[in-house]
Amino acid sequence: MDSKNVSIETEYITLGQLLKYTNLVSTGGEVKHLIESNRILINGNETNKRGKKIYPGDEIIINNNLSVKVDKN
Repeated sequence: MDSKNVSIETEYITLGQLLKYTNLVSTGGEVKHLIESNRILINGNETNKRGKKIYPGDEIIINNNLSVKVDKN
């Protein structure tokens, strides 16, 4: 599984913003498609909400292929 670490300066970031921030997608339409067509886990819980808040310490796993860990900058 590939792994990425992301640092944020804010209290939280939404899932959609995080996917764009990590350059996995570049537009909101691509975010919607990625979320609808892939299995996304946040700390082991499946979600399909692009507005889901992601906090430092959270781990996002996409299709058991990519792990994104969020840290506080």
